Amino acid sequence: MKYRKWGAALLAAGVVAGLGACASGGGDSSGETKELSILIGTSGDAETQAVQAAADAWAADNNAKVEVVVASDLTQQLSQGFAGGDAPDLFYMSWDQFATYASNGYLEPYAADLPNAGDFYPALSDTFTYDGTFTCAPKDFSTLGLIINTDMWAAAGLTDADIPTDWDSLEAAATKLTTADTVGLSFGLEYARLGVFMNQAGGRLVDGDTVTADSAENLAGLQYVQKLHDEGVLKWPAEVDAGWGGEALGAGKAAMVIEGPWIKGIQGDFPDTNYASYELPAGPGGKSTFTFTNCWGIPANSDTADSAKSLVEYLTADEQQLAFGDAFGVLPSTESAAATYAEQHPENASFVAGNDYAVSPVNFAGSAAVISDFNAQLASLVGGDPKAILASLQEELQAALDEANGN
Repeated sequence: MKYRKWGAALLAAGVVAGLGACASGGGDSSGETKELSILIGTSGDAETQAVQAAADAWAADNNAKVEVVVASDLTQQLSQGFAGGDAPDLFYMSWDQFATYASNGYLEPYAADLPNAGDFYPALSDTFTYDGTFTCAPKDFSTLGLIINTDMWAAAGLTDADIPTDWDSLEAAATKLTTADTVGLSFGLEYARLGVFMNQAGGRLVDGDTVTADSAENLAGLQYVQKLHDEGVLKWPAEVDAGWGGEALGAGKAAMVIEGPWIKGIQGDFPDTNYASYELPAGPGGKSTFTFTNCWGIPANSDTADSAKSLVEYLTADEQQLAFGDAFGVLPSTESAAATYAEQHPENASFVAGNDYAVSPVNFAGSAAVISDFNAQLASLVGGDPKAILASLQEELQAALDEANGN
């Protein structure tokens, strides 16, 4: 499930040591069959099959053979591949690992040379820009939204006029939807979910070269979440015996959850669950959501770089991105394809709209390890001291940023 993939990304240490920059695969000599490997982290069979089909289509026109390898742990296997001098020719590079790899010179900075370089959402291009250079092409994106069980919504006597647009109306709806068997709202106890409330309160973790984690705005975000939980209208998935928000929604244990377009994946296990997706309610500081993305990474100085770039150009074309969206629900990374996708898939239009104001979670070399610790500390949020949690985050994140900046 995609939720698990994003969670795993946040838990990654983010430290890549002793990596080489020599890719495997065949050469690009004229007339020679090119052999490329792609390492991916997948949401399931639909994604794996779609990527392999696209790679095969490109290979058929380029005298090539492409093997798609599904990683059980993308971060670990990618690190091991580089360290062993056997890096894949092309790979999913997550937003939280990008700065670490780029800062050490392990990525080929090819994206600015693509014909469609100017077509990507600026926020996504910025995520994969290092030291002023657009380095690798965003392959797609996902934002967070509010997913509502429409049957439970109607049973509670709620209408379209009650769709939450701010924190007060979210609390009201969650209260109305909470019953003895179902909690009104559920989402994971982690930065990848609680962070949006901090942002909606007007907070941020980093402002330029300064960490602002312990701000009054970030505190207000955590206190709001704490309040909902204290009232019993919010529970973490584990508290309702669910592995993630989608399972809680599908099993009828939560009436609303905060997840992304990967919510489509619950249809296999819960085909009778009816739901609709909406933009996240605004907070005191306005609208905000997170955008999660990967880029297509190519190893620096790879023998197969030219072929890999050609393949990326094919994979990021609007037509192919729309095919991926149809196959497994991801949102195209170019503005034109995303607009078409929203028209073709109105059920996911709110996720596309969210990207107009979405921000990437904090992302610089060394930040992933700090966020992992922050997630662990959030376990004490219920009945705990959010101010102390943010004070610890402030200290650790500032130290990591200073180190990343060479201070």
